Amino acid sequence: MSASTSSSVLQPLAVTWESAWTWAQGAPLTIVAIILGAIATRWLVHRAINGFVNGLLLRSERVEAAAVNVTRVDTAELPIIRRQARKAAKIFSDPSIVSSARQEQRVRTLGAVLRSVTTVTVAFVAALMVGDELGFNMAPLLASASVGGVALGFGAQSLVKDYLSGMFMIIEDQYGVGDVVDTGEVIGTVEDISLRLTTIRDFNGVIWYIRNGEILRIANRSQGWSTALVDIPVPVTESMEKVMPIISRAVRGMDKEEDWFGKIIEQPEVGGVESIVGGVATVRIIVKCAPNENVPVGREVRSRVMAQLGASGISLPTMPTFGPGVLPGGGGSTAK
Repeated sequence: MSASTSSSVLQPLAVTWESAWTWAQGAPLTIVAIILGAIATRWLVHRAINGFVNGLLLRSERVEAAAVNVTRVDTAELPIIRRQARKAAKIFSDPSIVSSARQEQRVRTLGAVLRSVTTVTVAFVAALMVGDELGFNMAPLLASASVGGVALGFGAQSLVKDYLSGMFMIIEDQYGVGDVVDTGEVIGTVEDISLRLTTIRDFNGVIWYIRNGEILRIANRSQGWSTALVDIPVPVTESMEKVMPIISRAVRGMDKEEDWFGKIIEQPEVGGVESIVGGVATVRIIVKCAPNENVPVGREVRSRVMAQLGASGISLPTMPTFGPGVLPGGGGSTAK
């Protein structure tokens, strides 16, 4: 092959600066602009989400600081409307009832979900635009992706169910870390929450890993308030007109004391005689408490009432003893 022939063959393949610039002004420049635009869009949206999350956390910290520094006023001295508002605030706004750590975890989890959704959406739209600029027919690709998505959805429907259930559980604030919950199969304290799993430690110390999609119903014992029901046995021979005022004096003012302020929401109420069985009258005391405080409050109420009854000369009834060598009637001889 002669030199003139080789030159004529390679001539169409020659690249000049003008042709390269003309080519770069087409699809490559558009693709670069799409990628840079996607990166900038993702950064702006993530910045807005982070600002929203940080704003919620800062507002929660301010509310907690204001609640801690508030000047105490006796609830009974307030007007009736402000009195009810005080009780509601104890339930919904008091930092000892609504955990700031729980609020922070919920807000940060929601922020992470929003950032993930934003990243996937922006990347998907940018990939479609780049493919269109490269000359690919995106319609068959979208159809194939739809079919693949349906197949993946059928194969991983339990996984999708777990993630969707976890997302709605966090958004609706059904429970949080530190709550005592009853899932129907296990009762215990929530130790960790993710979009797929909830970790619960029961009262025996056993860790349970429960998929969020398998939780059909759940009882939360730590939201709002709890009730301590304290039953005090009193001999039926004692006058209830004497016993009731003694019990009322024992529990009066507990909600105003330093150690129990915030743990007891309302003044303990002596409900009256609940039952009479075997010569024993049971007097019930009802105390509205902060979440998970019903057990220690019940112990304190029971201890104070026992001490007050003992100081007033009222002894608690003794239960009859049964066993080998002991007759139900109180005799000490063995039945023949």
